[in-house]
Amino acid sequence: MSRNFYILSATLVLFALISAGMSLIPSSFQPGLPANGSLWRTVALILLLSGLVSGLVGIMSHLFEQVDHRSEEARRMERKKRRGEN
Repeated sequence: MSRNFYILSATLVLFALISAGMSLIPSSFQPGLPANGSLWRTVALILLLSGLVSGLVGIMSHLFEQVDHRSEEARRMERKKRRGEN
């Protein structure tokens, strides 16, 4: 599950970099596109923040998956130990 968030995060950051690059290109090279540089910077900032949040969600879900896996493993070991002693 966390891998999906990592892929989403990388995609959003890539689009943020492209948008930031578009703000540096003069408006004569952008026919039919918004020529306002502040609009491109705003979009880049929103995409970057979304990518960072997605990466954080991916990290947190991975950590919770690890904790769940290790606690389940510890429960199995306790059951084996109790059954072996009986």
